Amino acid sequence: MQPQLTAKTRCSDREVGKISKVIVDPLSREISHVVVREPGGQEIHRQVPIEQVQEVPNEEEVVLRCSSLEFGQFPILDRDAFVTIHDVEIAHLEDNLHVEPGEILVPYPRLEHPLPRRSFFANMTHAIGTLIALPLAFPVLKYLMQPMYKPYDNSWFKVGNVKKVRKENIGYQFKFTRGFKEAFMPEQQIEKNIWVVKATEEVRKAVYGGKDKKFHDNKGNVVWVNKANVPYIGFSGKCPHLGCGYKWRRTKNFPNGVFLCPCHLSIYDEAGKVVDGPAPRALDVLPMEVNAAGDVKIIDVEYKAGVKNQIRLL
Repeated sequence: MQPQLTAKTRCSDREVGKISKVIVDPLSREISHVVVREPGGQEIHRQVPIEQVQEVPNEEEVVLRCSSLEFGQFPILDRDAFVTIHDVEIAHLEDNLHVEPGEILVPYPRLEHPLPRRSFFANMTHAIGTLIALPLAFPVLKYLMQPMYKPYDNSWFKVGNVKKVRKENIGYQFKFTRGFKEAFMPEQQIEKNIWVVKATEEVRKAVYGGKDKKFHDNKGNVVWVNKANVPYIGFSGKCPHLGCGYKWRRTKNFPNGVFLCPCHLSIYDEAGKVVDGPAPRALDVLPMEVNAAGDVKIIDVEYKAGVKNQIRLL
């Protein structure tokens, strides 16, 4: 049985408060901690590991294993270290969690996750197997990969008008549709998006470093230059971590707003720089032109996800 967020909480010797929030592990989608609000007007919320919950006799009561003295040693909740599930999306969370109403918290991600030793050797084994099989598969791969060696598509696409981007340093989304053909599959229409920021001089400097940004074709020739003094900056709509779509959201930690990827909690500021999360690089800047009428045109450049350096894809 799972408690309500107003459930009374007691230790072995006395009542210590009420459940005010729960903390969820985004990987297991299970409750990792309950947050207990102590009685009184000081608004002290303590973070209690779920292992300390001895039983839940009913929806309105929670019994902890510890004494009230031990309860006082649990850390006070650092609210700024968490986001709510209104700010992120975790698939199938409702399948395992039935706590309502109230606030469900998810911790901000760590910037680095150590690779377990067992995973390292497993990945090494797979890599060796791939190298052994590669000579046999090479003729087939060469045939199938022929379309990948055609020149980059440097066509311009009109996506909207900057009249919609009124406020500075705020992300605005433009959606567009384009044809896409992968290898030998029939061409299909896909919906895509970019984010445009009307950037202040400080933000432009953070993006461009005071220099114009050049974009090249597959032969190394310059196809476009984004001028560092142009206020409008376009970012690819795909998160550089694993290619998910992200959003512009305001949170308690970032009242002015940030780009937030709901898939794995990567966070970027208005300049596209990584603030937190597993993303290996900043948001990808696109070749963008704004004409005298305010029409926004882009070259739909895509880069490989999950790597630190920008590797352009077809």
